[in-house]
Amino acid sequence: MLDYSFDYSHINENIKIVCGVDEAGRGPLMGPVVAAACVLPKGLIIEGLDDSKKLTEKKREKLFDIIIANALDYSVASTSVEEIEELNILNAAMLAMRRAIDGLKVTPDLALIDGNCSRGFTIPTKTVVGGDAISQSIAAASILAKVTRDRLCYEYDKFYPEYGFAKHKGYGTKVHIEAIKKYGVLPVHRPSFLKFLKND
Repeated sequence: MLDYSFDYSHINENIKIVCGVDEAGRGPLMGPVVAAACVLPKGLIIEGLDDSKKLTEKKREKLFDIIIANALDYSVASTSVEEIEELNILNAAMLAMRRAIDGLKVTPDLALIDGNCSRGFTIPTKTVVGGDAISQSIAAASILAKVTRDRLCYEYDKFYPEYGFAKHKGYGTKVHIEAIKKYGVLPVHRPSFLKFLKND
C-alpha cells in the first residue's frame, strides 16, 4: 500500500509543500487531455490507493471522493482537442499539468511529475518514472485525472451513443475504429490521431 514516505523524503527546510501531478488521455483518439495536481497531508493513509490503471472503475470512483475529502489541495485541468492539434500531444499534456498546478490555492515548493518529461513549469519539478506506483500524491492525481476524463466520456456517449465512448473511453479499439468508418469523424476526435484511416 502506498504511503507518504516517498513524497515526504523530498521535504526539507526549503521544500515544505509537495504536490503530485499526473495526466490521463494521451493515448485516446478523441477528447481532451486531463491533468490533476494533488497535495496530501503528511501521514495520510488511503487504503487501496494505487496507479489508476491498476484499479477497477468502481474503486477509482470511490477513491476519487476520498481523495477530494482528504487532500490539502487539488486541482484538475485540461487541454482541448484544438490545443492538442496545435501543440502535439506531449506539449498539450505538459500544458494541462501546468494548468492543474496553477489551479492550486497553495503554491507547491516541488511538483512530482509522473513520467520522464518536465517542460515549461514555473516551480521546481522532479520527474518520477512510474510515479503513480511510487508516490502517494501522484497516484491520487492519476485517479482525479482518470475519473474526470472518464466522466467526460460518459457525457460524450450521451451525444454520440453509436461510437461507444462509455465503454472504450476513446481508445482505438476495433469497435471505435469501425464506428468512425461507419459514422464519420466527430468534432471531439483528434485529426492527427486518425491519419491511419487515410491508409485504409
